[in-house]
Amino acid sequence: MTLQIKDLSKTYGKKKALERFSYTFDEGVYGILGPNGSGKSTLMNLITDNSKRETGQVLYNSRDILPLGEPYRATLGYMPQQQGLYEEFSGRKFLYYMANLKGLRRKEAKGRIEELLSIVGLTDDAHRKTGGYSGGMKQRLLLAQALLSDPKILILDEPTAGLDPKERIRIRSYIARIAKNKIVLLSTHIVQDIESIATQVILLKDGKLLVADSPSNLIASICGKAYERYCAAEEMTQLQERYQMGNVYLRQDGEVLRLVGDSKPEGFAPVTQPLGLEDVYLYYYPSLMV
Repeated sequence: MTLQIKDLSKTYGKKKALERFSYTFDEGVYGILGPNGSGKSTLMNLITDNSKRETGQVLYNSRDILPLGEPYRATLGYMPQQQGLYEEFSGRKFLYYMANLKGLRRKEAKGRIEELLSIVGLTDDAHRKTGGYSGGMKQRLLLAQALLSDPKILILDEPTAGLDPKERIRIRSYIARIAKNKIVLLSTHIVQDIESIATQVILLKDGKLLVADSPSNLIASICGKAYERYCAAEEMTQLQERYQMGNVYLRQDGEVLRLVGDSKPEGFAPVTQPLGLEDVYLYYYPSLMV
């Protein structure tokens, strides 16, 4: 199973939201990282055919998705970033409604809905109206609806936004478990969720592909490029203004400013601790971590 993107582009007004993006997805979890406006949601809207492309192709098993139409959409599970729910529906009623739209028979849907409610931790609240749900509960319900038809391609836009750490671990562990026979695209601002489950990481900026590789390879590529310096509060502010980049860590013996780049800044020492995907993010998007 493959999902191949060829020279995909999309413009909104004068802004190039996605520019000649090409990539081939096989089975596995793909973490899509980038700042706001980098093209993450645009890419997902084009893959799900919710937005009209200008150039390029999206091929599912070597066939363009536009002529495929409904058979292609039946393979998709999509969790949008926006929490659009019918607030008078209970959580369970919402899932039955979505199951009907997806063409699931009621008998088949019943068992699937109860299974998913348990997985996302909403069994005890399934009778409540979604208008009274917290943001995190709405996120979990949207994830459940995306999984109703056991899709082959799962598109998740910020799936763990608003969840507490325990819920995030539970959800991402489930995503990792089901991804063995699926293509899962996961867009998020929470770098730790990508690092722990993604087989490949895609970094976007200004609608363009910066780099794509496994988390371990990306981390290895910046080995020897991270530097730290203990700073007093006043010095910290001055250094941040000077470099316009950096990540601050609070440790028992003081505050540390970490910079990641191709040259060692004056007064900084090489980082001796293991690096992570957040350092990769800092390397490619330095001004966003201040």
